[in-house]
Amino acid sequence: MRVETKLFLYLLGFFVPVTLLYGFWSRWSEPIGVTALLLTTLLFLLTGFYLWRTGKELPARPEDNPQAEIAEAEGNYGYFVASSWTPLWLAASGACLFAGLAIGWWLFIIGAFFGVVALVLWVFESFSGEYSI
Repeated sequence: MRVETKLFLYLLGFFVPVTLLYGFWSRWSEPIGVTALLLTTLLFLLTGFYLWRTGKELPARPEDNPQAEIAEAEGNYGYFVASSWTPLWLAASGACLFAGLAIGWWLFIIGAFFGVVALVLWVFESFSGEYSI
């Protein structure tokens, strides 16, 4: 957990001065930006503290050991189809869904239809065709 802890604490070290700089620059008169930056800072503080505390209680992982071998990481990461176009269509239908919220329900319905089709194709693409298991 050491890598994740460092990531969040380094970003905390970035957001604290940025929040203070923004507050002084705006003379603390603009409440939305200061509040957003303060909440972001507190989010990184909370997450970094949680990861630091959890990392102290758990044993070291292979990712934390610079001398670790690849074989030390255990478990199967999953099966992924080598070249699949289906996530692209799923992302495009998701974009269509969100655009439909702003433009109109007709576009949302079209995006939902294509999203369901793309999701079903993505789930079942490893059971038929060239990449079947």
